[in-house]
Amino acid sequence: MEENLLIKFKHVDICQEVQLVLKDVELEVNKGEFIYLIGKVGSGKSSLLKSFYNELPIKTGEAKIFDYNLVNIKRKEVPYLRRKLGIVFQDFQLLIDRSVQANLEFVLRATGWKKKHDIENRIKEVLRHVGMENKGYKMPHELSGGEQQRIVIARALLNSPQIILADEPTGNLDPQTGDQIMQLLYNIREEGTTIIMATHNLKWIECYPGRVLKCEDGRLVE
Repeated sequence: MEENLLIKFKHVDICQEVQLVLKDVELEVNKGEFIYLIGKVGSGKSSLLKSFYNELPIKTGEAKIFDYNLVNIKRKEVPYLRRKLGIVFQDFQLLIDRSVQANLEFVLRATGWKKKHDIENRIKEVLRHVGMENKGYKMPHELSGGEQQRIVIARALLNSPQIILADEPTGNLDPQTGDQIMQLLYNIREEGTTIIMATHNLKWIECYPGRVLKCEDGRLVE
């Protein structure tokens, strides 16, 4: 693939089990883009995001992300693909039985980090990046929704991903906190990371301009 081209889909059908969700998807995503995915509930936004990290396998067309061919990706390649992606969920998905520090350490160890010193330094870096450097000792339930979402973004940044996929990252937050999260994601994009974000909140598009893709009637339209 060309150096700046990160994702290329051509004639791709995206299915949730046997149901066709999006038909004949054509998409190119380049380095450093900020992309909004909009559309009604159930229109295919989350399914499209899941197809990027092989949660929903692709059987038709041409589907490349980085140097991986998603149509015939081997199972052992999937963890390496996922390391190049940061994923931000609406409902945080933090491990509630352990501290912020331990949540982040768990991800690093699971993705092959071994040295304690390197792990601690990386956790410090990502927490500083999201303005949470003093919160490592806290348990998730001791944090506000906005703080938890910052930790989720820190977790997504751990392996220096080329793309962050954010599924309704402000969906559970009040408008002011949501705005802070958007500012943070926008800053991360300015440092060169591509952001693909599913959202219902069209106000963000006015405040933080980006490319808009819409899931509508089983199609992805620009």
